[in-house]
This record gives sequence, structure tokens and C-alpha cells, in this order.
Amino acid sequence: MEDKFYTINQVAEILDMHHKTIRNFISDGKLRASKVGKQWRVSDDDLNSFMKNSKDQREGEQFVEFSTNETLLNMVKRKINVSTVLDIEQIDKEQYMMISNTLIAVMNGKDPEMQNSTLNMKYHEKDNKLKILLWGELKFMEEMLSVISLLVDSKINK
Repeated sequence: MEDKFYTINQVAEILDMHHKTIRNFISDGKLRASKVGKQWRVSDDDLNSFMKNSKDQREGEQFVEFSTNETLLNMVKRKINVSTVLDIEQIDKEQYMMISNTLIAVMNGKDPEMQNSTLNMKYHEKDNKLKILLWGELKFMEEMLSVISLLVDSKINK
């Protein structure tokens, strides 16, 4: 029987991870791979073994199982992502700068598990209006909305 091999990009897609993360797993010895020319290849067996070991190490997390082919069962952590748009009115440029600097600092210090979360801000100086777009997991949303609430409440109470 012929073994199936995956490229780093294919493994990254299967595991819903960045290709650099897969490369780090390989260089750290967490994921076995073979060099074919200048490219790394991961066998079906090694990928299955890696996923089983990863699942065993993450106690209490929910997984959904699905098959991409007859021999490969992938265990993918179930995630819930949320997006929201906030319109904050009556914000002058100084208040906008304070809010934006604080939110950027929060983003820079965020939990690595929330690495795929995003924050976008657009200030309309003419209208004194700030638009904030957030996308991420529930925990990220909860933290960011709490920070925004505190910042806006402190602005109103001044």
C-alpha cells in the first residue's frame, strides 16, 4: 500500500493553522516529517499520530471529527467566532487617539490563543464618529467589549 504524503501547506490547511506553526512543530520534533529535495513532507501516519498526541494533551476541549480521505481522521478544535461593528459618536480626535492607543495595546498583549482575532478602526473627524470592527472568539469579544465600554464610559463621565 502506498503512503500518502502532505506538504506543509496541506498540513496547515488540514489543521487550520499557519504554515509557520507547522514548520515550528517539525523543527521542535513534535511533528515528524521527511525532507524531499528542499521540501518537507509529512506522512499520513505521522500526521495521524501528531493529531492523536495533540488531542491527548488537550484535556477537556471539544473536538469534531471528520475524514478528508479513507485513512485520515482529523480532530479539529471547535471554535465560535463572532464579528461586530461599533459606532461611537461624539468622539473628538483626542478621545479617539486615547481609545485607539488603548485598544492597540490590548491587541498587542492578547492571549496567543486568540491570534486570529482582528481589530479595525476608522475615525471620521468631520462627524466626530468612531467605527470599530471586531472579529474573533467569544473570549476575545468579551474582553474587547469590556475595555471599550470602560473607555467610552470614562469619556462620558468627564
